[in-house]
Amino acid sequence: MSYYPLQSIPDYFGIDDLLTEEHQLIRQSVRDWVQSFIMPQIDEAAQNHEDIPNLMKELGSIGALGPYIPEEYGGAGLDQISYGLIMQELERGDSAVRSAASVQSSLVMFPIFEYGSEEQKRKFLPKLASGEMIGAFGLTEPNHGSNPAGMETNYKDMGDYLLLNGAKMWITNAPLCDIAVVWAKGEDGKVRGMIVERSFEGFTTPETHNKWSLRASKTGELVFNNVKVPKENLLPNVEGLKGPLSCLNSARYGISWGVIGAAIDCYCTAVQYSKERIQFGKPIASFQLQQKKLAEFLTEITKAQLLSWKLGVLKNDHKATPAQISMAKRNNVKMAIDIARESRQILGGMGIVGDFPMMRHAANLESVITYEGTHDVHLLITGMDITGINAFG
Repeated sequence: MSYYPLQSIPDYFGIDDLLTEEHQLIRQSVRDWVQSFIMPQIDEAAQNHEDIPNLMKELGSIGALGPYIPEEYGGAGLDQISYGLIMQELERGDSAVRSAASVQSSLVMFPIFEYGSEEQKRKFLPKLASGEMIGAFGLTEPNHGSNPAGMETNYKDMGDYLLLNGAKMWITNAPLCDIAVVWAKGEDGKVRGMIVERSFEGFTTPETHNKWSLRASKTGELVFNNVKVPKENLLPNVEGLKGPLSCLNSARYGISWGVIGAAIDCYCTAVQYSKERIQFGKPIASFQLQQKKLAEFLTEITKAQLLSWKLGVLKNDHKATPAQISMAKRNNVKMAIDIARESRQILGGMGIVGDFPMMRHAANLESVITYEGTHDVHLLITGMDITGINAFG
C-alpha cells in the first residue's frame, strides 16, 4: 500500500480555474476510489504479478469505462477533459489500472462506437461500459510493432463468414478478454476491423509471463487458427489503417493525462518524505540538491498539465491532430519516467521498496514509453509534421 495517502493535485499555475465544477467532482470521486480500492492492494498485486480481482467491474461502477460514450450505449456522455482527468487519477494509482481502462475505452469501445453497426453498439457497448464484458485490441504482431502496415494477420472471405489466421502480441487483458477488436488484412490487401468473441473456435489467448513492468495487469497474445468470424462482426464503417490509428490517437491522448498522475504520486511522496527524513541534523528538503529536484519536478508536471489540458480543449472541438497527440504522449511519458527515477533517489534505499511507489511507477512507465507508439517514433511523427519529410522509410 502507499506510504502516504493521495494528496491534492499540485496546481502551480491555477489550472483548476480552467476546469468546471463537474470536472473537479469527477476527479475527486475517482481519486477517492483509487485511495480506497487500489492503494490497499496495488503493491501486493504488483509484487506477486497478479491482476486486481474484479477490477473491470469496479471501473465500470465508477464510470471509468468509455466515459465519453453516449449514455444510450452505456457510457456517461462526458467530455474529453473528464476522460483525461479520470485517466490521471487511475494512473496515480498504477499504470496497469489506467491501461485496463484505456484499452477498454479507447481501443475497444471507441472503434465499436465510431465504426460499428447499430446492432454491434447495442450488443457490446453497455456490457463493456459496466465491466461485465472485457475487451482487448489486436494490432501489434510478433514481427510488426511500429510498422502496422506490415501486418501478417489475415482473413479470407468464405461467403458466409470470414476465416481469420494470424497472431497479435503484447495485448493488455488478452487472457481475460471476452471479445477482441482485431485488425487484419483481406485478400485485397485492405485492413479491416472485426470483433472476435471468446467462444469462437480456434481463438486462444496465451498469457505473457515474467514481466518486470505492468505486473498488476494481464498481458498476452491473441492467436487465430482458422477462426470463423461471422460477417456481422465486421466493423462496417471503416477500412485501412485509419481505423486502428484513430483508436491509438484516443488512447495516446488518455496516456498523456494518465502519466501525469504517476508523476504526481512520485512528486508528492518525495516532497513529504524529504520534509520528514532527517540527515546531518536537518530535513533533507533543506538541501539545495533536493530542492533543485523538487522544483524541476513541479515545473515539468505543470508544463505537462497545460499541454494535456489544451489538447483536451482541442479534442472537445474535434481539432486535435495526430501529431499534437504524439507530442503530448511523448513529452509527458518522458517527464513522468524521469520524475519516477529521480524521486526514487530522494528516498535513497527506501525508494526501492513497495512501501513507496517510485520503483513501481518507474517500471510501469518503461512499458508506457514503448507502447502505443515508442518515444522515438513519436519524435519522428513530430519531425515529419515539421519538415513534411517522412523519415520512416
